[in-house]
Amino acid sequence: MPVELEHVDVVAVEPLSTDAVGDLTPHANATAAVLAALNQGAEEHLTDARPKKTLASYARDWELWAEFHRWLAGRTGHTLPLTAVTKGTLVAFVVWLDEMKKAAPATIDRRITGVTVTARRHGTEVPKQATKAAREALKPMKLDPVRTARGRGKAIAATPAHLKAMNTAPAVRPQPKTGRRRGTQELPELARLRDRALATLAFGIAGRSEEVSSLEAEGITQVAEGLEVHVPSVKGRPPRDVAVAYGENPDTCPVHCWLAWKEAADLTEGPAFLPVDQKGRLGTQRLGPDGCRLAITRAAQRAGLDVKLTGHSARRGLVSTGRKRGKRAEKLRKQGGWAANSPVFWEYVDEGERWKGAATEGIGL
Repeated sequence: MPVELEHVDVVAVEPLSTDAVGDLTPHANATAAVLAALNQGAEEHLTDARPKKTLASYARDWELWAEFHRWLAGRTGHTLPLTAVTKGTLVAFVVWLDEMKKAAPATIDRRITGVTVTARRHGTEVPKQATKAAREALKPMKLDPVRTARGRGKAIAATPAHLKAMNTAPAVRPQPKTGRRRGTQELPELARLRDRALATLAFGIAGRSEEVSSLEAEGITQVAEGLEVHVPSVKGRPPRDVAVAYGENPDTCPVHCWLAWKEAADLTEGPAFLPVDQKGRLGTQRLGPDGCRLAITRAAQRAGLDVKLTGHSARRGLVSTGRKRGKRAEKLRKQGGWAANSPVFWEYVDEGERWKGAATEGIGL
């Protein structure tokens, strides 16, 4: 059945006069101001609504963007503003992350997002063709199995033998290759003492790099049995207080290593671990999580270990070593602050128990 359309009379509309347009200008300006304020408010609301971990990741992405610009300035002799987020700079950033930082494609993809979001927060208009071109440059990298494998795999569990090798290695570190020669540089004694304390204490508290970075000197108290360590809350996780006993070997004893570093750095309060420059000068700002991770990795490299240790190696190592030595799983779980149902923790426990009562042991083979 056909539907009849409602009849509507067409009314002629007179064009606006010049005077009328002039009368609307203040109204248009007010509208633009209100819309701009609402847009700004929306951006601030979205920023506040983002998880702290996401905001921290975006901040790290922006730091790398700044590092890339410094590298670019060294190559071109000209410093671009950080707000220069263009097709050229963003594609070059992707290549730099791939070739210089050996970042995994998934990590690069996320960093593109972090840079563009942060740039827009700074009021920069990021062209769509810029992000599109960056991800086009990323496509072949995602198809490369070698690149996609970067960053994957579990952290190698550190052992007391690793720590001893790291803490007794010569205080030299390799320098970037220049020409045909690779030089070495002696590590300042203060930095060596810090690295010894950092690695052994990270192992002792089964600490995440963020937790090691957050430690305060006044939160580490010497008692007759060893150290009482307050691990602050990090990323919403509850704080914890743990006991770290004296070790059997002075080179790997967390207590001896901590006291030596504390005395050398004259620490009474504030961050437990501080930067030390190449001339042995002590910094004033807290050593960040990345700095804590690098301290362990570089100490392992100086020792010539055949495995790559990371910031998580100490955390994993306490559980696997502790289980091999018969430590109760519940005691180890509380030391590192794992949840009772943490699958990662129980995986570490299984690793430590792998050879305990092995299936092929004592069956007459």
